[in-house]
Amino acid sequence: MSKVGIQINKMCYAALFLALGWLLPILTGQIEYFGSMLCPMHIPVMIAGFVLGPIYGAVIGFITPLTRSLFFGMPRLFPTSIGMAFELFTYGLMCGLMFKIFNKLIKKDYIFSIYISLIIAMIVGRGVYGLVSYILTFMNSNSTPYTFYAFISGTFLQAWPGIILQLILIPIIIRILLRFKIIQKFSPELFINDFRIKDVKQNA
Repeated sequence: MSKVGIQINKMCYAALFLALGWLLPILTGQIEYFGSMLCPMHIPVMIAGFVLGPIYGAVIGFITPLTRSLFFGMPRLFPTSIGMAFELFTYGLMCGLMFKIFNKLIKKDYIFSIYISLIIAMIVGRGVYGLVSYILTFMNSNSTPYTFYAFISGTFLQAWPGIILQLILIPIIIRILLRFKIIQKFSPELFINDFRIKDVKQNA
């Protein structure tokens, strides 16, 4: 496939991931109590980072909560969507970047590269969200102070179902996409003569 063809395909997939980021919260919102705790908007952004690379992942992550707020009115633009924009920017960027780095360093199996990239992205992304939330709260003198407990509660205690779902679902999806050579199509330089492709086909 030519470079132009790859970019056109990337834009099509980017539109798909953006649309999923808009629609998944509507579906999970129907689940009583747990729906908002599943962090559905995070999933297509993280997958976009793995599939399309760090730049596309970062852009999709940044615009998804902002455009959803403008089009659907949820989540609230300030401060929620702005904080999430930086958080999801980091998820998309780190998933794509870490997967490229570990994919070159670790030649044994994809599963370790996927999990370590995902875990690093989740930790750094939540740290960025906490920092941005603190700054936005500091700028708004009328808001409740953003404490360390509020950070832990919002990013971990209230999001644990989403964290578990991401750790289970995303590696499965990425391995399936590797099996069908979707990711290889966008980053062929990472998979030249890679013996792990056979392993993915056998184990997926």
